[in-house]
Amino acid sequence: MLDRSASAAAAHEHLARAAERHDRRHWMLALVVSALAIPHGAGAQTRARMPRIGVLSYAAAPSGTSQDPRFVGFTQGLRELGYAEKANILIEQRFADSRPERLAAQAADLVQLNVDVLVAFAPAAREAARKATSTIPIVTVSGSDPVREGWAQSLARPGGNVTGLTVVYPELVPKCLEVLKEAFPAVVRVAMLIDPAEIVDAKEVVQETEAGAQRLGLQLQVIEVRGPSDFDAAFRLARERNAQALFAVAFVAHRARLAALALHDKLLSISEFPLMTQAGFLMCYGADLSDLGRRCVAQVDKILKGARPGDLPIERPTKFQLSINLKTAKALGITVPRAILLRADEVVE
Repeated sequence: MLDRSASAAAAHEHLARAAERHDRRHWMLALVVSALAIPHGAGAQTRARMPRIGVLSYAAAPSGTSQDPRFVGFTQGLRELGYAEKANILIEQRFADSRPERLAAQAADLVQLNVDVLVAFAPAAREAARKATSTIPIVTVSGSDPVREGWAQSLARPGGNVTGLTVVYPELVPKCLEVLKEAFPAVVRVAMLIDPAEIVDAKEVVQETEAGAQRLGLQLQVIEVRGPSDFDAAFRLARERNAQALFAVAFVAHRARLAALALHDKLLSISEFPLMTQAGFLMCYGADLSDLGRRCVAQVDKILKGARPGDLPIERPTKFQLSINLKTAKALGITVPRAILLRADEVVE
């Protein structure tokens, strides 16, 4: 009787241990499955969180020789900091092709995509981005006075959601006329081509340039255009006014066409962007736009790593260049003074 009771107790204990082992194996299996599932989920989350940059440009989409140097510099800057599209970053691009009416919808589209940072090339693109969002960080490469226009509290600490790099046109543009007058003292009548849609502070730019022209003894003939469709009419007006030189403010995306039109009309062509000489402009003095585009990536990188745009100082150009196109000078039948050539950072032959 005692033996049967002991046997029953032993059997019961054996079953209990078997059940315990089964439960332990079941629990461990569940733990392994969960552990395997966690990396998979984290990987999916990482992919979903790949930074997305929105690019809004007033210029045309890159094609052939017609490329916005700011965008070229931007792509270079991304490579320098180790970013590769679709590998560790996503880029959404929108180009207005010098049609300002497109910018509002394009900016809204990028905001709808919930980009992490919105990069705006040119003043009109920056303003469209500002109107589209007050929360998404904006990094701009454009020309204006941020404090005077009211979108920055100061250059050192802008506040708000916008930072970047800026060229203050009212300060830079008159200097181009100084270089022109120094090189060609006989020039008196200068046609100034400007698009108010591309230069936000166009009125002040014109005022400062007129004041500078007056000091230099130049007659400034301001011609406003609303995009490239107005170019032909603008040059007819310049001919009617017997202009001797053309001063094109901005118009980087259309530099080749403007250079050809100026050469056809025997106008000395100048601009504030040195890269314009590569397209056929005679003389240019100003900031290196490609360098500005490259430098803006450092601010984008800081924002992606947690910095607030309002805490990042708005930077100014550090590279200025004087460039001369001797091929254009020869076609115009003029000689560039040796003193000017010696000062040039770039001579196109």
